Amino acid sequence: MNRAVLGAAILLGGSAVAGLLWIRFDQSGPAEASAERLEHGRAIYAANCASCHGAKLEGQPDWKSRLPSGRLPAPPHDASGHTWHHPDDVLFRITREGPAAVGGGGYQSDMPGFNQVLSDDEIREVLEFIKSTWPERERQHQAAMSRREKEASR
Repeated sequence: MNRAVLGAAILLGGSAVAGLLWIRFDQSGPAEASAERLEHGRAIYAANCASCHGAKLEGQPDWKSRLPSGRLPAPPHDASGHTWHHPDDVLFRITREGPAAVGGGGYQSDMPGFNQVLSDDEIREVLEFIKSTWPERERQHQAAMSRREKEASR
């Protein structure tokens, strides 16, 4: 076998192995945030979110029923709520811009956008903290949805 063919075979073989490893890595589930980021996210959540969404992420009582104002109470962020039904980009935008800005169609919410209060990285830390509290099944589901959303936007 000549050197060019051998070199091409090695290059293609190496690329195939790297591709398979990437696919395996990408399907292994959500990346774990560092303990420091989770603790920082927990503290930011306690200071900015817990007053409405609950110290234990439990949300406001009867969160699926509209208030007299026509708006919905703050939902839980634990596994009993619907937060884990949204991909990362949507969760980030809701937190940064507020549900009304993301929902469109005249949707109204008592939740403000936090772009004037928290940095983008702080918002990501809060979301990492929230996701860290979910059972494995919900984390896997939400991570898979986020991957699909990311792939579709390419």
